Amino acid sequence: MKKSIVAILFVAASLSCAAQTTMNSLRTNKQIITIENGVGAPKYSIQLLAVANPPEDANFFASLDKVYEFVCSDGFYRYCVGDYDTFADANANVDQIRSNGYKDAFVVNTKKLGASSSYAKTTSAAGGKTLIGAGGRRVSIVDDRDYVVQLAAFRYPVYLSFFEGIEPVYEYRLNDKIFRYTTAPCKGTEIEQTLNDMIAKGYKGAFVVEFDRYSPFKIE
Repeated sequence: MKKSIVAILFVAASLSCAAQTTMNSLRTNKQIITIENGVGAPKYSIQLLAVANPPEDANFFASLDKVYEFVCSDGFYRYCVGDYDTFADANANVDQIRSNGYKDAFVVNTKKLGASSSYAKTTSAAGGKTLIGAGGRRVSIVDDRDYVVQLAAFRYPVYLSFFEGIEPVYEYRLNDKIFRYTTAPCKGTEIEQTLNDMIAKGYKGAFVVEFDRYSPFKIE
C-alpha cells in the first residue's frame, strides 16, 4: 500500500527548539533513522542532501517528522524522506518537498544507496540521452547546454586545495546554506566523460547538475 508523505510537513514546535537540536538527539528520538547496507530501507524515497560528514547542527532536519540517514559505501551520508512503493508515487511528491525549501530534492531507489552509490550510465532518451549518477540521480543531457559534475557538499566551506588534482573547482552556497563543489562547466557532449573521470579519481558520489541551477550561487 502506498504510504503517505506526512513525514515532510513542517512542525512549528520543532522550529521553536531547533537551535538546541543535535543529530544525536534526533537519532535517539527516531526522528532520524540510520540505515547501513540497505537493511530496513524503503523502496523509494526522496533525497534531500548528500554530504561527506553528518551536519553538526541538525536544524536542516528539525522540522521533519522522519528522515532516513544512509551511510553509503562511497563515504557520503545521504538524507531522504518518504516511503514509497514505486518511483511514480515518490516523484508525485517531489515538487511539494522542493516548495518546503529542499530545492535539490529528487527520487532515489534506496535499496541501491546502502549497497553502492558509484556508477554512471547512459540510456537513450527522446532528443538526447540521460545520465545516471550516484544515488540514481537522472539528468537529461542536451548537447549544447552547460553542465557541471558535483564532487562534494559540506555544511562548512573547505579550501579548494582539498580537491587535489582537479582544477578549476567551483564553489557555491545555495539557499539551504550548504556549500557545493563542482568541476568547471562543459557542454553536454563532454559531460559524460567528465563524470566518469571524476569517479575514476575517487569521487564515487559524483553526479551531473545543470550549470544554470548553481551559477547564481557561485562564490567568486
